[in-house]
Amino acid sequence: MGDRDLRVSDVEREHVGRLLQRAVGLGMLSLGEFTERMDTALAAKTRGELNAVLIDLPGIRLVGQPAPAAPRYLPPQPRYVSGPRMPVAMPGNVIRARMSSVRRHGVWHVPPSLRLNSLMGSVHLDFTEAVMSTQVVEIHVDDTCSSLELILPAEATVDLNAIDLMGSSVNTKVRSGPPIGPLHIVVHGSLRFSSVTAKHPFGTSWKRFLNGA
Repeated sequence: MGDRDLRVSDVEREHVGRLLQRAVGLGMLSLGEFTERMDTALAAKTRGELNAVLIDLPGIRLVGQPAPAAPRYLPPQPRYVSGPRMPVAMPGNVIRARMSSVRRHGVWHVPPSLRLNSLMGSVHLDFTEAVMSTQVVEIHVDDTCSSLELILPAEATVDLNAIDLMGSSVNTKVRSGPPIGPLHIVVHGSLRFSSVTAKHPFGTSWKRFLNGA
């Protein structure tokens, strides 16, 4: 039996998932390609099937191959620049939670797409005061034993129909449908023993009643 026919474990599938996420961050894969390849990786039973999602990505070690030798560490050299020192830009479209809680609320800038990867964690995203760059915000989830809570403004809509569920739940108290308001959230990806809840801030329904809406 060759290496390609050997069975793979959940640990190897998760390792490949992290490599695919890195490929998206480097611009090698689109979100659609990531979703397709992640589905293939989760369903893979052999190393040959699992390696197929990585074969065309440069600089990625396939499952079953020996790790390359670690590069020799060289201490960073000082750099001298004129003028004020500029802060290093950090990507803001990836949220990872490992047995942790992540909250974004108040005035925060929302990118056109967000990638959430949570393991035994919780993510709370409050969009009521957030600064949007686009009307439609795409959220890709890859959560295991975690929870995601979305707090949306009264005029917002949400689409939670493209989520693959395994022992998970989806609960929405927000209007679904076409993006007719200032904000439309589209959530897709995979949930394993996790939950997603979309709702308005506390008291929104009561305010609508008082206003006759």
